[in-house]
Parts: sequence; C-alpha cells; structure tokens
Amino acid sequence: MVVRNKATIADVARVAGVSTATAGRVLGGYGYTSDEMKDQVQKAARQLGYRPNALARGLITGKTRTLGVVAGDIQNPFYASVLRGISNVAEADGFGLLITNSDESRSKEVQSVELLAQKQVDGLIVTPSDTRKARHLHNLLSMEIPLVLIDRAVAGLSVDRVAADNIAAGEQAVRHLFEAGHRRIGIIAELVEDEGDGLAAFLARAASGDPMEAEALYPSWQRLLGYVRAHRIAGVAVDPRLVFRAGSYSAEAAQVGVPLLLGLSDPPTALFTTDGTMSEGAMRAITALNLSIPRDLSLVCFDDLDWMSFMQPGISTMSQPRLAMGEAAARMLLERIQGENCPPRTVLLPAELISRGSVLRRVLDPAV
Repeated sequence: MVVRNKATIADVARVAGVSTATAGRVLGGYGYTSDEMKDQVQKAARQLGYRPNALARGLITGKTRTLGVVAGDIQNPFYASVLRGISNVAEADGFGLLITNSDESRSKEVQSVELLAQKQVDGLIVTPSDTRKARHLHNLLSMEIPLVLIDRAVAGLSVDRVAADNIAAGEQAVRHLFEAGHRRIGIIAELVEDEGDGLAAFLARAASGDPMEAEALYPSWQRLLGYVRAHRIAGVAVDPRLVFRAGSYSAEAAQVGVPLLLGLSDPPTALFTTDGTMSEGAMRAITALNLSIPRDLSLVCFDDLDWMSFMQPGISTMSQPRLAMGEAAARMLLERIQGENCPPRTVLLPAELISRGSVLRRVLDPAV
C-alpha cells in the first residue's frame, strides 16, 4: 500500500518557485503579495492538492473561523432548533461550530468554556446554567473573547443577549385561559433556583406589582412572573397552592405535580406548563389519570413541540422563535468578532400563541 503524504506549504513554495513565507501569505490570506505570485502559488496548491492547516493558520492570524457553543441539553428540541439557527448564520459566513453540552451543570459548563477557549474559538455562545455568579463567563471578557448569551442572562455581566420575551409570553398564555372563562389555573414550572426569600415571597411581591429585577431570572421564574401578572390584570388572586415547583429539569418531577394539583379540594380547571420538559411530564400524568383534554382539563404549554400538533385534539402553546434566536445570537457574535464596538445589546423576541383544541371555553357564573 502506498501512503500519500499531505502537501505542505514548503512543497507548494517549491513547485511555485517562491519562498515559504510568500506561499504562507497567499495560502493564509494575510499580508501583501503580487497578483503574479498569487497565481503561481494557487496553481501549485491545486496541482499538489494542498489543504490548509486551520490550526497553524490560527496561530499566525489569531483567528480560527470557529464559534464555540455551550448548550444546556442538546437532546432538548429547544436547543436543536437554536443550534440550527446558529449553524445557518455561521456556515453562510464561512465559520465552523464546536458544540458542547453542559447538562445544566455549572461544573460541566466551566469545563466546556475552558475547552473551547483552549481551542481558540473566535467567540462563544452560551446558555448559562448559573445566572448569579458565573465567574468563568466574566473571565472571558478579560480574555477579550466575544460572548453572546442565549435564553438567560447573568447578573452583572454586560454582554449581548438573545432570549424570548418570557414574561410577556407567560402573561399571554394565562390571559388566554382567563378569556376562556377559567379562574383556577395551575402552573407547573421547574423554578430550580431560589429567588429572593423563596417562592411564597416571590409570589407576594409579584402580586403586589412591585418592580422586580427580572432580567437575570431563570426563564421559568420569568414565565411565573407573567402568570402572576395575568392574574393581576384579571383581578384574580393567585392561589399559591396552584403553583407546582418541580425543582429540576425533569419530566418525571413535572409528572408528580398534576395529581397533586388535581387532588386539591378546589382543583384547577386549566394548566400552564412552562416548557417542553414540563409539558411532557404533565401529559404523562394526564394520560395515566385517563383524563380527557379539554373536557376534564384545559392545557396551554410553552414551546411548540412536534407531538403537540399530532395529538387529537392538538395542544395550544406559546411557540418560541427558537430558530430566530439562534440566528440572532450568531449574527451578534459575528459582528463582535468583526470589531463592532457598540454597547451590549439585549434582543427579546416575542413568542406566538398557537391556539389548537386544548382549551375548553367555560361559562362563568355571574355571581363569581
């Protein structure tokens, strides 16, 4: 068997009859070289089947034309669509992607960020698992590595960010249920981290209408804030018993919440689930309890997943612009890489209510 060695810059220079430095400038796309020498080098490179060494070129130019992405869970359909959006923009501009998965673990996220920085990516897009400290993300600024956050913000970290308008979306979902005549509306949400003095204090403060620093809240807390605001607008007091806190990104944890809420002496007639994972768990419970949607229970979810349109009846949901979020994040990052020096930007994209058949219109008792 004949082993064919890869052509090197020195080989190209020899065939083209130029110095190695000249061949390097032409093939690396930096510095000045006459058109005649460029033609000679490019012809020799084609003749030899030369392929550039991206790592070596990156060491010379300081640019690798790669973007690093740290996703929370690449198995989640949300991240699959976001990554597709990032890929669309990056590839159109000649950039490659290095994708890592944090599993919503701070330690894994730190490892991923360090790995991508060592790979000398030109910039990073991160969904932070820690919205409070995230020292590793603050460190990227001191290293002058461009950074864009997606889906979540980090308190005190002034960088570009893209997210859905979660508060408005949560409010719209619950107002849709109020408009259909529901007054007892349960919510199933992760609510992983404590906010302030806990859930009860958060609900009381949100119900009072006090201004809240909402930007660095986790999305599920933001959607809960929208839930409370919808109650305030409707003039309906929030019953804390109707708020189920799953406490983890787990469909199994969400599944536990449905029978608990429906077991109340005055159970909800409708549910709002705050993302695809919570929706999956809720549907498992509804199926196990042999309940009929919407006859026994109305349902509005957050995030439009394939199964929601396949079911009979279809499931009403707030559809996040996941693809557009990924595209916006990639465009912002590329602008920073290319030298954009404007103040940090926050882009909040609206979610769309897709009304299917999972909400039953109730006739209100005038005395209520």
